[in-house]
Amino acid sequence: MWIALLIALWLWTPDIDRATLEARYLDAPTDLVELAGMRLHVRDSGPKDAPAVVLIHGFGASLHTWEPWARELARHHRVIRLDLPGCGLSEPDPTGDYTDARSVQLLIALLDQRGIERATLIGHSIGGRIAWTFAARHPERIDKLVLIAPDGFASPGFGYGAAAEVPVSMQLMRHVLPRPLLRMSLEPAYADPAVLTDALTTRYHELMLAPGSRAALLSRLQQTTLIDPRPLLRGIQASTLLLWGERDVMIPFANSADYLASLPRARLVPFAGVGHLPHEEAAVRSLAPLLDFLTPPAP
Repeated sequence: MWIALLIALWLWTPDIDRATLEARYLDAPTDLVELAGMRLHVRDSGPKDAPAVVLIHGFGASLHTWEPWARELARHHRVIRLDLPGCGLSEPDPTGDYTDARSVQLLIALLDQRGIERATLIGHSIGGRIAWTFAARHPERIDKLVLIAPDGFASPGFGYGAAAEVPVSMQLMRHVLPRPLLRMSLEPAYADPAVLTDALTTRYHELMLAPGSRAALLSRLQQTTLIDPRPLLRGIQASTLLLWGERDVMIPFANSADYLASLPRARLVPFAGVGHLPHEEAAVRSLAPLLDFLTPPAP
């Protein structure tokens, strides 16, 4: 009994207070904005009169994942990045609602707050699912759509019409999330293990220890009920770019064929030797086709 208690105490991982995290990861106090009854972390860079792009991160990530892309995009675009509620430096949603419908509502509110009528949405993984759901539900607010290894089609543990299966071992992360354990869970996302540096691991780990973050992440999973995406995807008329690492073991590269078959105006750019996060693992290589896609044709 005493041994078990000592092990539990050794593995117990407390939160990091928000003041400490903001001192480490907040660029400016004005990046914390009030929206829809909560405080969100939003970075808004580039010319305010330029075409807008909105970047939506994946599960467990933050707006920092876009750093290499954002600097280049901001030369000719208004670049808006946000931490989804309960991620990064954004506070948990006080409503407790982490469904895709709620995320779409927040994006609409963010665009309205910034005075943006239309934007290009760029979403990764779960953020990709949110992006294409937005495009299907609100086509009048979309210019173009960029999906990076998007979630949405059924996979083990995520069938259609049923709540996601969240194993007990994962639910323990509310109290137990030692850094080595998180690193083990991050490693499969990268085809090149050298990309997952100590600094990158630390950033992911520390931001997941924000107060309420782990509970919010679990709630987002538990509230995920996938529907067959094909009817919604077939209705998306926005020009769409799919970016996918061929060595993605989180959301298989083979899923790209399902998207190409369902999206009327999509094209795929695959990346050999790259895993689930091409914008982190191959930032320069993946940025080139994105910039080409976003550049309007010469008159």
